[in-house]
Amino acid sequence: MTNGLNILVVGSGAREHALASKISESPRCAHLHVTPGNAGTPGTRHAVPATDIDGIIALCNTNRVSLVVVGPEAPLAAGLVDALLAAGIAAFGPTQALARLESDKSHARNIAHTLNMPSPRFASFTQGNEAEALAWWKNFGANIVVKQSGLAGGKGVVVPNSTDETTLAIREAIAVGDIVLEERLIGTECSLIAVSDGKTSVAFPLAQDHKRIGEGDTGLNTGGMGAYAPAPVQFSADELHGMFITPVINHFASAGTPFTGALFAGIMLTANGPRLLEYNCRFGDPEAQVLLSLLESDIVDLLVACTTGSLKPTHLSIREGSALGVVLASSNYPNTPRTGDIITNLPSTNPMCSVFHGGTEIQNGSLVTAGGRVLTCVGVGATLEEARTHAYATASRISFDGVQMRRDIAWRAPGATIKSYASTGVDIDEGTRAVDLIKASITKTATSQVLRGVGAFGGALDVSFLKEFDHPVLVGSTDGVGTKVELAARTGRIRGTGHDIVNHCVNDVLVQRAYPLFFLDYLASSHLNADNVAEVVGGMADACAAAGCVLLGGETAEMPGVYAEGAFDIAGTLVGVAEREQLLPLPTIAAGDVLIGVASNGPHTNGYSYLRKLFAWIPMESQPVPLDRPLVEALLEPHRNYLPVLKHALDTELVKALVHITGGGLPENMPRVLPKGIGANINLGSWPMPPLFQLVSELSTLDTDELYRTLNMGVGMVVIVAPEHVQAVQKSIPEDTWIIGELTNNHNKVLLK
Repeated sequence: MTNGLNILVVGSGAREHALASKISESPRCAHLHVTPGNAGTPGTRHAVPATDIDGIIALCNTNRVSLVVVGPEAPLAAGLVDALLAAGIAAFGPTQALARLESDKSHARNIAHTLNMPSPRFASFTQGNEAEALAWWKNFGANIVVKQSGLAGGKGVVVPNSTDETTLAIREAIAVGDIVLEERLIGTECSLIAVSDGKTSVAFPLAQDHKRIGEGDTGLNTGGMGAYAPAPVQFSADELHGMFITPVINHFASAGTPFTGALFAGIMLTANGPRLLEYNCRFGDPEAQVLLSLLESDIVDLLVACTTGSLKPTHLSIREGSALGVVLASSNYPNTPRTGDIITNLPSTNPMCSVFHGGTEIQNGSLVTAGGRVLTCVGVGATLEEARTHAYATASRISFDGVQMRRDIAWRAPGATIKSYASTGVDIDEGTRAVDLIKASITKTATSQVLRGVGAFGGALDVSFLKEFDHPVLVGSTDGVGTKVELAARTGRIRGTGHDIVNHCVNDVLVQRAYPLFFLDYLASSHLNADNVAEVVGGMADACAAAGCVLLGGETAEMPGVYAEGAFDIAGTLVGVAEREQLLPLPTIAAGDVLIGVASNGPHTNGYSYLRKLFAWIPMESQPVPLDRPLVEALLEPHRNYLPVLKHALDTELVKALVHITGGGLPENMPRVLPKGIGANINLGSWPMPPLFQLVSELSTLDTDELYRTLNMGVGMVVIVAPEHVQAVQKSIPEDTWIIGELTNNHNKVLLK
């Protein structure tokens, strides 16, 4: 090939626009042709359909095309590359036989099985063989994924969630073609794309796309609503390339049928390691738009090296930073999309954000929608956050009737990059150190009447003048709601924070078997808003009434310059009374005692610096699986008041201690009540994990101890009882409880097992 090449890009989507744009930038491209292209693709546009093989050969001969880059899967499956090679025209893409890796999923699974690829269990069935497919699934006994074996434009996969949905999915799919039933895997998906010259392959960075139409990864499958790269996963592109790409390239090379072009591996990163989901024989869409935006080397050099058997790792150079793409889709997509809607407000050239056309045309001088996925806005930046900002700044300005755009692309990424709670701005260890440092100073002020001090759930003072008690003790608790108030203020759901502060304090005195007498509040904000103050204090009054205590008074502070506009903070002090002889914890706590877990109804008032960062990129009103209500409702559920739940249990006189699971979680709160030398074993999985914490566990990369120090994970109070009293105490609690562990002689260590 000479330095000046006439190059043809085949296809009409945003992927082909991205390929054409990169090729047009190369000094090695003498003239660029596209067919059929769209309203945005550069170069000379032709009207030959992508699957018209004879028409494309004629186009190449007429225009002296020396290299053809095939974008979509359909012409590959139809044998376009075979025809081009027979005509003496170089082509980037596999032959028809090799393209079966994508066009025949049953064939791909058999190849993967031959090569011992880590894969889900599967079975293939021919069209119409419904009874056999249903029988296999029922015998399989686990959740499955239903896939059409042939090409389906990225939408031939159904992930059913019930028996009825699975039955329907199998029946509908097998009625129209061959199918593959696969074990449903749980984990994080990523996309690996490599290019090959038939014997050597080189990988792009890992990407992640978002297949579902709805935010929070809900709704119908699509061809892809957005993607980003590099994806922050626990494996490198090189590691996965060695597992899933190199063996395939070597297999075909040894068979004398070298694979040339792009090979895409869809991979699920499960708890048991990576597993192969699928192969595609071309660049993914929208992954291509993102990855090509990071390509620093000359793409024509890369393509030519692949078609001439001269590929080297140096042909693929990636710029530092990240890229993120947001797809704008037509009304009614992914069902039959509406077309012909006028597109306005496309931005001018922006070095930080490119707009790739997918389904567009020019009609009567106007740019209009002409497909399902209309445009992809790809932002680039030094960080993923910067790239995301650029992409959404552009996407939000573009307008057409019925536009659909997910606002949460890369919403899982923050959870993958948070390695400790301290990195979100809260350091539990530093908080513990602060308590240790101030203990000495506080001890100097103590008198013989002080029974509980700093580090316990609340201060206790002997006040025997309360004559209706034999030996009354006042128990106090001061606390705050923490950064949960930021989320409440941002979403306009602030009344619940009044419940939060009161109930937190009620529980803090309850663990010493004190019953609330009165509560004092403190509310501070940048500027007072009477309605907001009334709403928060109203929540406090509701909670006080439910707890049987008086909202005695408080302070409302206006502090401009200290708090951001619209932000506020609340704290409070609650005083309760207890009989000295009945104070908890009892001195009889011993190894062998049983831990009974009582459910939380959410994070309560702890861990929100982490949670707000974890869910920073998903709209709060969305409802990702497995939530049974919008995310904002799950996060802002008020702190439970355990007084009515545990009153009868306390009346049995069988409770040795209560542990309120607050900041520090189970590992940090259990030691507060344990005698010297006594530790605890907590049996993870012994209580049902609520949906919100299931979602957090899925997104989180914190290790188990760190996660359970950050959040209560579904247990808000622990009751410690002797083994022989477990049944009686559980019976006295008017809801389901769980035996979650036991006390041990392990030197105050709390072990999560």
